[in-house]
Amino acid sequence: MLPHQGLVLEIASGTGQHVAHFADCFPALRWQPSDIKAANLDSIRAWIAHHGRDNVDPPVFLDVAQQPWPVAHADAIVCINMIHIAPWSATEALVRGAARLLPKGGPLYLYGPFKRNGVHTAPSNQSFDERLRADDPQWGVRDLDDVQQLASAAGFAPAEIIAMPANNLSVVFRSDGTAP
Repeated sequence: MLPHQGLVLEIASGTGQHVAHFADCFPALRWQPSDIKAANLDSIRAWIAHHGRDNVDPPVFLDVAQQPWPVAHADAIVCINMIHIAPWSATEALVRGAARLLPKGGPLYLYGPFKRNGVHTAPSNQSFDERLRADDPQWGVRDLDDVQQLASAAGFAPAEIIAMPANNLSVVFRSDGTAP
């Protein structure tokens, strides 16, 4: 699903645990972590230092809604557990930005809980969605159909969908190379 080499932009890297792990697992790839929170950038730097990998670039501040992004090109984009803890407009901005950055065939990888056909896939996801919406009415578990329609309109081929543990999905869109 990821390219054999090139730059992978991780959107919303959070603490940095994922990018540190991925850098160990995929040493031929160059990793660019990013986050919108300054405290997370410090944590990412600490994780990178702890793992001692030389295939991870210093983290950058990236708000998907602000253009231009601080990265001009990526061979793949990974976004784990972001779209449900952000407004829908962030998902729209993520998909549009990914379409601009990725080459033809470049993957946009999303991971997290999703509804399918408007229905939660598990009672735990429904409870999680209710907690998210109580914290912020703009947050919530997204319907995969809505995300797929958004991605299709931005120039992505239909998604490869992989069931994951804890009622999550890996959703892989590939750029068709038609974004402006």
